[in-house]
Amino acid sequence: MDDAPVARLQAQDRFLVRQHFTVMVNRYDIVTWPADGRPGEVLATCQQKRMTFREEATFYADPERTRRVFRFKSRKKLDVRGETDVFDADDRPVGLFRKDFGTSLWRSTWYLAQPDLGECRGQERHQVVAVLRRVWQLIPFLGDLPFAWPYHFDFTTPDGRPVMTVERTFGSIRDAYRVTIEDPAMDRRLAAAMAVGLDALQSR
Repeated sequence: MDDAPVARLQAQDRFLVRQHFTVMVNRYDIVTWPADGRPGEVLATCQQKRMTFREEATFYADPERTRRVFRFKSRKKLDVRGETDVFDADDRPVGLFRKDFGTSLWRSTWYLAQPDLGECRGQERHQVVAVLRRVWQLIPFLGDLPFAWPYHFDFTTPDGRPVMTVERTFGSIRDAYRVTIEDPAMDRRLAAAMAVGLDALQSR
């Protein structure tokens, strides 16, 4: 297995997750986030057919999908309390993430677990934005449009140390997320999978 794509991803302290969709295909790209704002290099990409389950995705380093970087798969489909496992290119477990359904009724909360970090908690940064987003989804016709305000997640260890942040970009037609790694021990594959999960599974 070619380790170079994984090494490039693991070397990033920050990166972008961009979603592209057409009538037939939904694609996520993990790209570098240069300080000068230039277009970033694609680190990993995933392509899913529309109208398929979003609970499983495999990311590759090349458009031909010959070099796997990581993948995730939920243990149960359409289960709001289900856990999603993240695997490396050789199908060895990297970690997992899950949604806290009860807390998320008012403020979306997720947990991710990695052996050397324990179970880390990620929550929407602003309670007011969380409430407004839920009200927006209940309004006829408006609920089908993109939410007008960005929402961000902060992940911390059980003792309160910051692990990573995921920030949705403001005013983007296509979903895009800025991921910043705060703890060097954070596996970037798990971080990228969690960021994609926030988009693909947030409304589950």
